Amino acid sequence: MVSPEKFPDPELDSPVPAANGEATAVLAGGCFWCVEAVYKQLDGVSSVVSGYAGGTANTADYQTVSSGRTAHAETVEVRFDPSRVTYGQLLKVFFSIAHDPTTKDRQGPDVGKQYRSVIFYANDEQKRVAEAYIKQLDAAKVFDRPIVTEVVPLDRFYPGEDYHQDYAERNPLQPYILFNARPKVEKVRKYFADRIKVR
Repeated sequence: MVSPEKFPDPELDSPVPAANGEATAVLAGGCFWCVEAVYKQLDGVSSVVSGYAGGTANTADYQTVSSGRTAHAETVEVRFDPSRVTYGQLLKVFFSIAHDPTTKDRQGPDVGKQYRSVIFYANDEQKRVAEAYIKQLDAAKVFDRPIVTEVVPLDRFYPGEDYHQDYAERNPLQPYILFNARPKVEKVRKYFADRIKVR
């Protein structure tokens, strides 16, 4: 993985629409346990929910999505205060730490289109910021390979089962978490130390 230090701040990072001071980012970057653990630490993030997006209601369950035969991706819904953390800053974390955006339909040991890289935008401004940042990263040649992240409109986010929520926090010694989520959590604390929630 490329060091987060090599990632530029987004040049286009205009405020995204917010309701009652809160906005939502819906992102898919492999196993939702890992992505959730990354974003839960950030100041300005009020909640992170693991779930599914990209498919239909009748296939939005873990067993069906895990088959790889649905249109869903494992996804997180990040609720945040745009006055404290911007959408562009969330995307910088997405590309630099949360996952590898150059691998199609896989992240680490997980293979299948349910693990694909997707930004589900909620409005035109999110789409603009996301597409501009991908172009910026490509132009800066941050990665040796092309970014394969899809930028698609959000139809609906389906929250996952209760046992998936806060999974990494509740199961810190589970081998998958130790080898896959924990290094990402530690990277956030190292490279985004000024953006970590004060406990």
